[in-house]
Amino acid sequence: MRRIPLLLALLSPSLALAERIGEVSTVFKWFGPNDRIVIEAFDDPKVEGVTCYLSRPRTGGVKGGLGLAEDRAEASIACRQVGKIHFREEIKDGEEVFKERTSLVFKSMQVVRFFDEKRNTLVYLVYSDRVIEGSPQNAVTAIPILPWGE
Repeated sequence: MRRIPLLLALLSPSLALAERIGEVSTVFKWFGPNDRIVIEAFDDPKVEGVTCYLSRPRTGGVKGGLGLAEDRAEASIACRQVGKIHFREEIKDGEEVFKERTSLVFKSMQVVRFFDEKRNTLVYLVYSDRVIEGSPQNAVTAIPILPWGE
């Protein structure tokens, strides 16, 4: 029922689209879908050979089923090298790689990328923000750039 990510992807083709991997139910709801933890994967649109996995809560119930509920600002991320790493174009530190709304209007969750040149490592940070008041909750993952099956 969440159509905003597709709209964002059409407006900003440099953002990745997530693919649903699975989910588990965490709280039973009498009406509407249960609260759950969703696992999604997306490929970095500018760095070939990198896939990131996100787990995050999704609010259920009637509001959640209608896309009106606000999801919690918690997320976990793990990015992995899944092939030879190749930069499709120049990347910038702090560049947004993935973004999805987590409330009807004012809150979103995003993933940004950094390159630690000294250690030849890609670093991905997931966090949630809100127009008025953001959240300090975040998660980070790093991928050392290694040779891949020569």
